[in-house]
Amino acid sequence: MDTGAASANRDPAGTAAPGPGTAGGASAALEISQWKYLSGRAREPQMHAIVTVRADGTGAGTGGATGPVLAQVLAVDCSSSMAYPQEKLRAAHQAAVAALRLLPDGTPFAVVRGTESASMVYPTTETTVRADARHRAEAERAVHRLVAGGGTCIGSWLDLSRRLLTEADAPIGHVLLLTDGRNQHDDLMPLADVLEACAGRFVCDAWGIGDGWDGRELLRVTGRLHGRASSVQDEAELAHEYERLMHRLLAKSLPELVVSVTPMAGARVRYLKQVFPTEGELDPVGTDGDGTRRFVTRAWGDETRRYQLCLSADPTGRPRGEDLQLAVVAIDVPGGDGVELTPPRPCLVHWTDDVALSGHSDVHVEHFEQHRLLGEAVAAATDAHRDGEREAARHHLGRAVRLAHAIGADQALARLERLVEIDDPAAGRVRLRPGVAAVDFEHLITASSHSTYGPASGTADPVAAGGPGAAMLRCPACEGAVPAAARFCPLCGHGLRGRP
Repeated sequence: MDTGAASANRDPAGTAAPGPGTAGGASAALEISQWKYLSGRAREPQMHAIVTVRADGTGAGTGGATGPVLAQVLAVDCSSSMAYPQEKLRAAHQAAVAALRLLPDGTPFAVVRGTESASMVYPTTETTVRADARHRAEAERAVHRLVAGGGTCIGSWLDLSRRLLTEADAPIGHVLLLTDGRNQHDDLMPLADVLEACAGRFVCDAWGIGDGWDGRELLRVTGRLHGRASSVQDEAELAHEYERLMHRLLAKSLPELVVSVTPMAGARVRYLKQVFPTEGELDPVGTDGDGTRRFVTRAWGDETRRYQLCLSADPTGRPRGEDLQLAVVAIDVPGGDGVELTPPRPCLVHWTDDVALSGHSDVHVEHFEQHRLLGEAVAAATDAHRDGEREAARHHLGRAVRLAHAIGADQALARLERLVEIDDPAAGRVRLRPGVAAVDFEHLITASSHSTYGPASGTADPVAAGGPGAAMLRCPACEGAVPAAARFCPLCGHGLRGRP
């Protein structure tokens, strides 16, 4: 039976055009990019697909919501380390004030001081206030009075933020967290427990400043709370970055969008994770009677996000040589009666004994898989440098350079060049720059969680439309997936003879 094979790979970019009649209204579109051929001889093989969701026209209204859409908490690290150099705390003041000035009238907000505990800066009681000229001015004065002193317990900051946002009762709750240190007092309020309590309640963006913060700790927070981890290398940049973030945040008007995956008999959902614009794990909120897994994503404006779906299935007894429906993917906007949705899309499987077909992979899936490997290489380089193993750090950074070059991640290459001199990006031949500091690796870790779009930057590969030539091939040295036009394997550096 043919359940829509033509639509499964028809869009090389992985995006969908708006449906008819969406002009002047909000819409949410869904597309799937996949390589449908799996080995019929394998034991429970895995099918990977890239699910692209795009929201458009959200500013036109999403079902008649009344009142403010956003409630905002600013959590400012005021631990002792923020006192030196003085520019750090001054930059924190200026950034918080810049964010406060952008809050529209009526927005519930609060400012929290973070040390080994959390306390209110403005207002002075555990509540939010509605933004207006008087409250913004009072909050600014309170922020400028902040002084540094104490330790760091990020869990307590997030726990107080959760209570404040619960009381505010706005559709979108957001925490903007700034820290210059590590979570040294986790025993006072374990971060793992707090993240579990906060998940699904609000979105958190976290910023590192100075030279003592932990990039993976920020990613742990933002990955669980559907936000972004970022950092600044120059304290003077922070206020501008806060302004940019607030402008993006204020464009959000869809509180949540649900991606549902319904597997067919004999199949199961292994995971759905966000891979663009940032990487993040998603937990299903429940399983319906038909096995449907529902994944809630938070705070949408006019934007595109991409997710990697992994399904497994048993080929035993299944027909060969035809397209079968493995799962159905759908989107929904709870409470968004005015949002036009594209119909559910099938995820297909075509069981085959032809190893030439089953040995290929979808080019978009492999693009994001290599982004994941790039992040792992950066993390390994960070650990090696922290342990004083400079040669190992250089080796891992060389691997990261190979991967970034192979997928056309030009911004990632530029960031890597701050740590290494690149002699041959395709082969990953690099030299560690003198004077590289530990914090340079933390900046790289947070930036590596921001992925690029498309299988190659600035290219238009005609085979990406779904023919066998579009698929990734296997490196004879390491068995890793390699772009068809690659001269070197981005994973191991092995030269691929006969390639252009």
